[in-house]
Amino acid sequence: MPRVYVTRQIPRAGLDLLAQSCELEVWDGALPPGRKELLRGVTEADALVSLLTDAITDEIIAAAPHLKVIANYAVGYENVDVAAASERGIVVTNTPDALTETTADFAWALMLAAARRIPEGIEYVRAGRWRTWGPELLLGPDVWGATLGLVGLGRIGSAVARRAQGFGMSVLYHTPSPHPEAQDLAAWAELDDLLARADFVSIHTPLTPKTRGLIDTRRLALMKPGAVLVNTARGPVVDSTALYDALHAGKLFAAGLDVTDPEPLPADHPLLSLPNCIVVPHIASASYATRERMAVMCARNALAVLRGEPAPNAVNEA
Repeated sequence: MPRVYVTRQIPRAGLDLLAQSCELEVWDGALPPGRKELLRGVTEADALVSLLTDAITDEIIAAAPHLKVIANYAVGYENVDVAAASERGIVVTNTPDALTETTADFAWALMLAAARRIPEGIEYVRAGRWRTWGPELLLGPDVWGATLGLVGLGRIGSAVARRAQGFGMSVLYHTPSPHPEAQDLAAWAELDDLLARADFVSIHTPLTPKTRGLIDTRRLALMKPGAVLVNTARGPVVDSTALYDALHAGKLFAAGLDVTDPEPLPADHPLLSLPNCIVVPHIASASYATRERMAVMCARNALAVLRGEPAPNAVNEA
């Protein structure tokens, strides 16, 4: 039977599917396996199911002479050295579409929570400070009728744009070039122009060398005073120090972050000291149904390659 090494416990539906025709080894630690454990685990593996938290480097790939497929439990795959895998004829797969709507929902949750200061309100009540209704208590900007800027308009960005229609928002988006098919959903803009015009900016771009540090000091300074920034994409797209400075100085009204740089943030990170910065632990896709879909998709990708069939969601040509 083919051997599959899984770097963390994933929803049972995916593991059960793999177990029907494969020998499984699942790392059961609460934290990701370290380098030595990964090197050991892949030695005899025919398939590897990995998470974004696993650095699947050329060294790891070279230590796996039987490996045929790396099934990444994520839409992104920047944790995998795809070039090294391709050189060795190893297929790399991901889980597109499985988490689109759930992540779009969560981007909206962060947007609304940041604008309407929901975490601050919760803490206000818990601290015993709520004595009466107040006309100027915890005021924030309206989402309805505002301008939303989307940095990236892939599956998730488009889903966020569709939701914005229900809020009567004007929607701008930036991608390297305009998408003609998106003209009824949003209007294309240069990034600097988008940042200057948007009341809310939501990031939905993949992490690449060009997008790392994309939202830096200069670009944060372009944003409208009182704007809200939301990031459910990848932490390093935003310069954390620059974001802290903008929030601390009151340049931005608030930020909502599902992803950070570094990730996770240490408990003493300056961003965590700010009442106008919501930080949650990378949970935008954390619904029961979505995480199970991702697990099943991973399993089907791996099994297809092991059977000698094309992977449904290959990201490379191996």
